[in-house]
Amino acid sequence: MTIKQRRELVSSIIYHLFVGFFCLLMIYPLLWLFSSSLKPSAEVFRDTTSLIPSRLSFENYTNGWAGFGGITFSTFYLNSFIYTSLAVVITVFFSAMVAYGFSRIQFTGRKFWFACMITTLMLPVQVVIIPQYIMFSNLKWLNTLYPLLLPRIGGQAFFIFMFMQFIRGIPKELDEAAEIDGCGKIGIFFRIILPLIVPAMVTAAIFSFYWTWEDFLSPLIYLNSPKLYTVSLALRSFADPSANTDWGAIFAMSALSLVPVFIIFIFFQRYLVQGISTTGLKG
Repeated sequence: MTIKQRRELVSSIIYHLFVGFFCLLMIYPLLWLFSSSLKPSAEVFRDTTSLIPSRLSFENYTNGWAGFGGITFSTFYLNSFIYTSLAVVITVFFSAMVAYGFSRIQFTGRKFWFACMITTLMLPVQVVIIPQYIMFSNLKWLNTLYPLLLPRIGGQAFFIFMFMQFIRGIPKELDEAAEIDGCGKIGIFFRIILPLIVPAMVTAAIFSFYWTWEDFLSPLIYLNSPKLYTVSLALRSFADPSANTDWGAIFAMSALSLVPVFIIFIFFQRYLVQGISTTGLKG
């Protein structure tokens, strides 16, 4: 082995050790969460450095799934899946439609409205909470899914901009050919644009799923009935500061709440990478 090869070997070893250390540092909270979900409740905070339970306590999962107030976590998971699924479909579809309008249709004030749309990216969500709450309260829509879903009609600025970058890479000759065949603007969107932006739509759907599934603030503000609680809201309500909190059950349900996230990432990782890389090359 030459000196150069030895240096490359040493550099490779140091690099992998360095990366492995930081990888362990990042996933340690997850490992601690899953480990604590299998520990007896009295042992969870007794030794926070150990990842190995003294005994496996699977009753944490049964106790946690039993929920509270006679409502099991199956109800909370169902609420989260309904809310997340509807939110993803509405967000992705309308974001694609708005992006198509900005990219392909010439209309008065297009640059102005595009600038307004981009400006909303810098607008904190907390700024619009009070006006939205007053509006939905006057409409008697509190404690329903309407306040959580209706603001998504019109799309989200981040996804709109992402779709626009993708659509700009699609040749306009396809639109012109469709117009010659008698296809209108709506027909072009559904028959030409929509099938070609599927990778970007899958990417947007994955991100939208992640952000909606972990959403805590919006359900906290608009949902009052425990029967409508999402998983994130139920986990907060599961802890009772005035009583003895079953931390083992909370960590067990927290671990289960991450399962859909892992499944989506594992099965759609290829589409996620493809959508991000392709979108980045467009425009």
